[in-house]
Amino acid sequence: MRYPACEKIEIIRLVEQSTLPVRRTLAQIGVPRATFYRWYDLYQTGGPEALEDRPARPSRVWNRIPEDVRAAILEMALEHSELSPRELAVRFTDSQGYFVSEASVYRLLKSHDLITSPAFIVMKAAKAFTDKTTAPNQMWQTDFTYFKIIGWGWVYLSTILDDFS
Repeated sequence: MRYPACEKIEIIRLVEQSTLPVRRTLAQIGVPRATFYRWYDLYQTGGPEALEDRPARPSRVWNRIPEDVRAAILEMALEHSELSPRELAVRFTDSQGYFVSEASVYRLLKSHDLITSPAFIVMKAAKAFTDKTTAPNQMWQTDFTYFKIIGWGWVYLSTILDDFS
């Protein structure tokens, strides 16, 4: 059961003012001894404010990249826009002495819309082959493939064709 800070202080005062031993007083109240002594230590060192409930999650994630490092990575990315996230991570680690992973750099750049898609070269199909054959045995075409036949295994097929035919 969770107790607010005011009830914890009340329990501490009740135990201090009680004529019974601490163990018996706590047994009658229904508070475990370890819990009481943890509260009592907090009260002794930090006063009533130390008995307030703290949030369950940490105030800072242990592996989060600090804001000044994030700003330095973004600055380097803008200076060297030709570098990939992997190259930026390596260069930043080498120059600043602070390790950042390629994935972290990628996420940071993506969140600031600094990731560009790779340049695709569109190749259109030719209307005709450049090397036309005029007689047999000038050019041969080959193709290798394999098929799985259930209950048998893999069968490999190699075809060789004369381009003229």
